Amino acid sequence: MAISSFSYWSLACIHSRRNSHRLTLIPTCKALPFLPVSCSKVQNFPVNSSGYSSPILEEPSSSLPVIELNLQFQDSKQYPVPDSEKLNDLLQVFKSNVKVNVLAFGSAMRGYNKLHMYRSTIVAFGQLKSSRLVLNTECYCHIMEAYMKIGDSEKVVELFSELESSQLDFHSSPFCTHIYRILCESLGKSGRAYEALEYFKEMTKKGISKDSSVYSSLICSFASIREVKVAEELFEEAKSKKMLRDPGLYLKLVLMYVEEGLMEKTLEIVEVMKSSKLRISDCIFCAIVNGFSKKRGFLPAVNVYKELISQGCEPGQVTYSSVINAYCNLGLYSKAEMLFSEMEQKGFDKCVVAYSSIIVMYGKTGRPNDAMRLLAKMKEKGCKPNVWIYNSLIEMHGKAKNLRQVEKLWSEMKRRKVAPDKVSYTSVISAYSKAKDFETCMRYYNEFRISGGLIDRVMAGIMVGVFSRSSRIDELVKLLRDMKAEGTQLDGRLYKSAFDALRDAGLQVQHKGLQESFATLYLD
Repeated sequence: MAISSFSYWSLACIHSRRNSHRLTLIPTCKALPFLPVSCSKVQNFPVNSSGYSSPILEEPSSSLPVIELNLQFQDSKQYPVPDSEKLNDLLQVFKSNVKVNVLAFGSAMRGYNKLHMYRSTIVAFGQLKSSRLVLNTECYCHIMEAYMKIGDSEKVVELFSELESSQLDFHSSPFCTHIYRILCESLGKSGRAYEALEYFKEMTKKGISKDSSVYSSLICSFASIREVKVAEELFEEAKSKKMLRDPGLYLKLVLMYVEEGLMEKTLEIVEVMKSSKLRISDCIFCAIVNGFSKKRGFLPAVNVYKELISQGCEPGQVTYSSVINAYCNLGLYSKAEMLFSEMEQKGFDKCVVAYSSIIVMYGKTGRPNDAMRLLAKMKEKGCKPNVWIYNSLIEMHGKAKNLRQVEKLWSEMKRRKVAPDKVSYTSVISAYSKAKDFETCMRYYNEFRISGGLIDRVMAGIMVGVFSRSSRIDELVKLLRDMKAEGTQLDGRLYKSAFDALRDAGLQVQHKGLQESFATLYLD
């Protein structure tokens, strides 16, 4: 049975038995992480043991009160929120010693926060406060953290004001810096970065020490709202004090610069990280590459990728997939394949986005067989194809009029429970339209409409051809009505396509009637 030491308590004497341990606890050190326990018996709490004997960690001190507890630690998942009666019982356990009582609850709240059981921390704090005991700084620290985690910044500020107005000298407490960090982070996350900055300045005036987490929280807050100047000033201040230790901070700054279009600044961030001997993560690498792609185009994105590689940066799965996509959009297909092969050799062989880019590339270059081999390889690796991949495959086989493969892919997509989207239906209907299988076109179109699909101009263009060539004039008129009802405009190209198709089919009477219907529908 593993025993660890805590700051407010030490385990003084442990007598090992097969099924239980009796623990003698002495309130000398920092924190015992109480979990919700049954307190029906004031002094006895059963403890389950693995049967291994435990060493004596500390001799009991005669000058301190000895409290014997038989604790039963249960799975915290069984108690998402502590029972108020059990907390009241715990108050009674330590009723004779107020200081121990407060320390015990402080430890309990700390334990709940570590387990992300923030609601439990709030309940425990409420019980402790209702007992009218004088709370310590640690309790305020843990309850403020709990409210910050659930996004209640107003309550965090309220508790901070309560702490300031109390008789506690929290400025000299070891929790002081942490409390200010919680306050600043909570305000920053709720979009109140300038309020957080005022508290940060207050720390300077009062001579309260700042750590890297306070700087990180504040810089991230201003980066999130794109206040470049303030974020940079704080960044330079933290840099001069060697307090830039949070990798997430650098990512926030990179994203801020990308949104502001200051792409060269992102490369300066890389230089700062390298000088601090920090690894350039795949998230940061990819954010820079995607930023150049979005703001400058695919070619600058590829060039910055090469530059960062030459500086020793290592791409991960996300960066590889972004650069492969850039190469494909530039038509540099051989480079895309080479990079995909390199990506696989490094063990990144389950990236759906990269597979999708290469399969689309095979479709553009007329290589359906290579696309199907890659699909098989993808499934063999345990990577599940998504709707984009199936859409690309259906489209390329549809262009080749390989209806057998189209139907096979559609069936596989349904079998794998990949929901078809508008592009899926457009591709499959287009495939059967090319093969002049209008009945199957109608079947898929009706399925698309029943499933709630809305008509866009691409779908309308295909179905105008289907209805016209199969002499379904009523359906064509209904299509026009549906388009008007759904707000899809019939442009000149689509208008001409509809009437040309009717004319070519020799449907002169219907052509005239449809022309009148069109005037009624769109010219009213």
